[in-house]
Amino acid sequence: MIEPFYPKARAEGGRRPVGLERMLRIHFLQQWYALSDPAVEEALYDSVSMRRFVNIALGREPVPDETTVGKFRHLLEKHGLAEQLLKAVNQHLHDHGLKLSQGTIVDATILGAASSTKN
Repeated sequence: MIEPFYPKARAEGGRRPVGLERMLRIHFLQQWYALSDPAVEEALYDSVSMRRFVNIALGREPVPDETTVGKFRHLLEKHGLAEQLLKAVNQHLHDHGLKLSQGTIVDATILGAASSTKN
């Protein structure tokens, strides 16, 4: 479905494209957790479980950057594949007794504050 549109490694060199399966897994994380392109990149650095799902060994291979993620998302949208893929995967999960609920990741930020002099 996607392979005809996905870039192949070129003989004249250049950066090799990120594997199609890996990009699809990243795309699904974006959909399931409502993550933007920069947010999914950051989440892959922060979350061991997401890296495992995407099959990235941090330190041995890079996390795809937000530009790469965005280009892939645009490729899917341009060819009308994003919705078809999501429906197919969700149906596959349903057929195997799994229910997927969309969610969001909330990130807490710790801020320094002046200490109280009243205590």
